[in-house]
Parts: sequence; C-alpha cells; structure tokens
Amino acid sequence: MGLAENQQVSFDLLEDYLEQHPEASNWGNGISSFRENALFQDYHGLKTFRKAMASFMEQIRGGKAKFDPDRIVLTAGATAANELLTFILADPGDALLIPTPYYPGFEMENRREHRSNPMRQFKRIPSHSQSLRSRLRQGRSGGDESQRVLLTNPSNPLGTAVARAVLEDILDFAARKDIHLISDEIYSGSVFASPEFVSVAEIVEARATATARGFTLSTASPRT
Repeated sequence: MGLAENQQVSFDLLEDYLEQHPEASNWGNGISSFRENALFQDYHGLKTFRKAMASFMEQIRGGKAKFDPDRIVLTAGATAANELLTFILADPGDALLIPTPYYPGFEMENRREHRSNPMRQFKRIPSHSQSLRSRLRQGRSGGDESQRVLLTNPSNPLGTAVARAVLEDILDFAARKDIHLISDEIYSGSVFASPEFVSVAEIVEARATATARGFTLSTASPRT
C-alpha cells in the first residue's frame, strides 16, 4: 500500500465537499488552490505567501524597491536564512567579514558541530570599504578565504542605518573582490528617525547579494 500516494484519496473525498462548502477551505480560492497545495508544495514556500511577502516588503520601502516573488525563499526565520546562506556560499573554515559591534547570534549561525566559519571583524568607519579592504588583506595574507560580507542594516545592536553612499561603497567593494554581500534587514520596518534606511534592493540589480528579511519584528507577531 503506497501511503505516500495521498492524492489517490484526498481529491475524491474533499473536492466535492469543498465545492459545496468553500468556507471550509483555508486557501480562499476553493478547488484550484486546494489542488495546488494538497500535495508537496513549492520548496521555496507557498506562492501565495511569497507574493504576500513581496508586497509587504515593498510596502515597508514605500514602493522604492520591487521584490520578485519567484526570487524569494521562505525559511523559518531570518536566522535559518543566514545559516542556509553560510552552507551555500562558504566551505568550512571560510571566514565571514562583519562590522563590529554585531548581533552575537551570528556566532552560533556560523559555528556548528561539523562546520566552523570564523568571524573576521572590521570597524564601522565612514568608508566601510577602506576597513573592509584592510581586513580582507590581513585575512588572506594569513590564509583566510573570505567569501562573504554580512551587514546588518539597520544595525543590531546600534540601531543605526547605513547611509546610501556607504552602502554603494560596500557593494562596489564586494563586486570588485568577487565576494557575496548578505544584508540582514530584519529591522527595516522599525526605522522611525533619520538617517533614512536604504535597502540594498533599492541599489542592486544583478550583483551577488542576498537579503534576509522577516515580518515578526515589524508586525509584533509571536516568534516561533
């Protein structure tokens, strides 16, 4: 008996009922949406949710940036997204460049039982790329391979936002050195004073960047 073949019974039993009782469907669009979600869903996340998330992020940015739902991957929180990016973009031992001070949870995300990615700190100065250059040069002379820059914008714990000119400077640096930039923008919906927050999505198009976002902190939702 193939228990995994649940479509053999689910459609027979449920479609007629859902046609007569559409209010019983949590999907809102009746049978068509049920067929889309009853079996294995898209591993990137439900398409309806990705569309809603794209709209939510565009609303936070006041329409200054557009987000393609097909380029969004849903994870169980921004922490999971950052950890996945570590596995995807770096080999064990590859260093991560990060401005200080930084959220201590990043240490946990980059150091697991069978994998260690050391954190290489650089100072927050008016021109981040100058400090980045110096830190990258020091690391590579010591045998480090730095494949990523992790930027928290707005900063945790400082709460400051990176100015647009500085952000462009960092993006240019990452492009020249052929390394990835990860922009953790989990607090992007919590900026209420100057300087105005600028997302990398407002600047970058085809560069090697990834953005980690969330909605629990912007909507005061419970964190699970």
